[in-house]
Amino acid sequence: MTQLHVLKVFVGEDGRGGNPLGVFLDADSWSAERRQRVAAKLGFSETVFVRDAARGELWIHTPAVELPLAGHPLVGTSWLLRREGVPVPVLRPPAGDVPTWTEGRDTWISARPEWAPEFDMHRLDAPAEVDAHPGAGPDEHLQVWSWQDEPAGEVRVRVFPTRMGIAEDEATGAAAIRLGALLQRPVTIHQGVASRIVVDPRADGTVAIGGRVEFVETRDHSAG
Repeated sequence: MTQLHVLKVFVGEDGRGGNPLGVFLDADSWSAERRQRVAAKLGFSETVFVRDAARGELWIHTPAVELPLAGHPLVGTSWLLRREGVPVPVLRPPAGDVPTWTEGRDTWISARPEWAPEFDMHRLDAPAEVDAHPGAGPDEHLQVWSWQDEPAGEVRVRVFPTRMGIAEDEATGAAAIRLGALLQRPVTIHQGVASRIVVDPRADGTVAIGGRVEFVETRDHSAG
C-alpha cells in the first residue's frame, strides 16, 4: 500500500475550477509500465510519480502516454513538496530543469515552450465561440482561444488533448506556455469551468506560469 496525494491546480479566484492531479511521492522503484497502468486506472489528466523528492526528479503520465513536461503537474508537485517540508528550487522532469517558486498564493514554474507538447492553436473571434466549440476528434491536440479583454490581457481558452487520452482538460499549463510564447505578453487564462492560469513570457525565451493549488485528500492506494 502506498499513498496517493490528490490536488487541484490552477484554482479560480472564486475557489471553483482547478485541474485534479494525483501525486505519488515515493515512486523511485516503479517501472514505466507500472506507472502507465496506474495513471490509466486513476484517470486524472496527469499523474506524477516522484523519483527523488529532494532533487525534484519525477515522471509525468496521462492516462495514455508519458510526457517529458506538463504544466499543472509541475506546479502542483512543487506546491505539495513545499507542503510536505521538502521545498525545491528546481523540478527535474525528463525534459530538463524547471525553476519553481511562490509569489503570494500562487505557485510558479518557468520552462522553455519547445519542451511542452505541441497544440493546434485556433484563435476564435469571441469567448462565446470558445464556449460553444464542439471539441476535438479522437486523435487531435487542439487549443481554441479568444480574447476576453485584450487590453487587460484576459484570455478565454479550452483545450482538447484527445491524443493523450483526455477529452477536455480543465486547466492546461503546457498549452498556457505555448500560448504565452505565441502572444509574447503577460496574460491571464480563464479555462474550463473556472480555472485561472497566470502567464508571463520572459526575455530569456522561457515562459512562466503560475496559479493557486488546493489540497483535496491523501488516500491509500494499492500497488497496482
